[in-house]
Amino acid sequence: MWSILSVAALVYAAAVSAVSTAGNRLLVVLDDVAEKDLYSQFLGDLTARGYDVSYETPRSEGLALFHLGERKYDHLLFLPSKVKGLGPNLTPSHLVNFVNADGNILVAQTSTVPSSTSIVGLLSELDISLPVERTGTVIDHFNYDVRSAAESHDVLVVEGPINIRPGLKPYFEIEGGVVAFPHAVGHVLGSGPLLTPVVRASATAYSYNPKEQAEVLDADDLFAAGQQLSLLSVFEARNSARVTVLGSAEMLQNKWFEAVVGKPGGNSFRTDNQEFAKRVSGWAFQEIGVLRVNSIEHKLQDSDELNPGIYRIKNDVSYNISLSEWSWDKWVPFSLPQDDVLQLEFSMLSPFHRLNLARTRTTGDAAVYGVSFTLPDQHGIFNFKVNYKRPFLTNVEEKNTVSVRHFAHDEWPRSFVISGAWPWISGIGATVSGFVGFCAIWMYSKPVGKKN
Repeated sequence: MWSILSVAALVYAAAVSAVSTAGNRLLVVLDDVAEKDLYSQFLGDLTARGYDVSYETPRSEGLALFHLGERKYDHLLFLPSKVKGLGPNLTPSHLVNFVNADGNILVAQTSTVPSSTSIVGLLSELDISLPVERTGTVIDHFNYDVRSAAESHDVLVVEGPINIRPGLKPYFEIEGGVVAFPHAVGHVLGSGPLLTPVVRASATAYSYNPKEQAEVLDADDLFAAGQQLSLLSVFEARNSARVTVLGSAEMLQNKWFEAVVGKPGGNSFRTDNQEFAKRVSGWAFQEIGVLRVNSIEHKLQDSDELNPGIYRIKNDVSYNISLSEWSWDKWVPFSLPQDDVLQLEFSMLSPFHRLNLARTRTTGDAAVYGVSFTLPDQHGIFNFKVNYKRPFLTNVEEKNTVSVRHFAHDEWPRSFVISGAWPWISGIGATVSGFVGFCAIWMYSKPVGKKN
């Protein structure tokens, strides 16, 4: 009986376990816990996917991200809050420490509520600029919803697929779909290499403060315009922790899931906000785009010994690395993005070889990439190194150190004598002969006698 209950308990635990590789503890910070009803479908989807969701307000006394130096939560979701500051436990430094401790953050904003100083400070650390003194409503007179924003033009309609840039995994793209961004706040990205814009505003969009409307809008007063404005951007730290900035929190509300929208002079569409919200949260909380190195093998091509610690110069060797990708709820073989390459460096202080790895075989949950090559004619300490870092994917940095030696004395080709050793044998013979000759001359040379 107990064994049956134990098995049932394990099955239930596996069923409710989070699909995120980073953990299932999610903290939602919002202005009032009652506001979660506005996002019930989105939050319910997170719960159904296995997350243990907690709700707190910035005014909660027991709110803390760490306990005894360890993270209390694996993920943070910030919904709009009217509180100017989020309290002593949600300062920018605490949030940066949370990211440094491998925590993930999803920030959702809206133009109807100014961003808190903690969020502005965090994003400034990541080189993301917000219109702090203005609400920063994004307006587009050509791509708005004629049903809900016929006069304000502040409900943006973005048609899919969402073009990001070639060579990236299409985690956020929705073929033929439409996504609505109501009351969006645009942000501007710096030049940091860890930042990637996912959804940019169209060329006809701009950001302005509706409280300071004027008859003539001066372009110099604009915070940003066109594709300078990002509506959704992501930051992936060097430890693979993720920070996602969503410019429209209202797009996560129930009323915009599968809502009907229409563009000027166009047809009506049913939004794909629910599917898009799932993809955004799935990437932010590491349900997709997570890579795993299963094994690394290097060996002599004519040997079965794996991963030896020493090779000889000019050996023919082979290298293989097995990679898997987490896709929502299972590990699958990792496929490179289109026109991308996975490279191996065989290096000492600098690479002696930089080679493209080709897929050699595929198993049920892994893809094996490999290459064969000849070691250089240089002895020393070398590294097999794979350093694969791409937007939307966790980092892969693997290094295996080996020694490369010279030919041993008995490994040279032989004839009457070891022909490869002739220069050294001749040098030794000349040195010995010269030394013996000098000693003989010095010992048997009679000093010249003095004349009286």
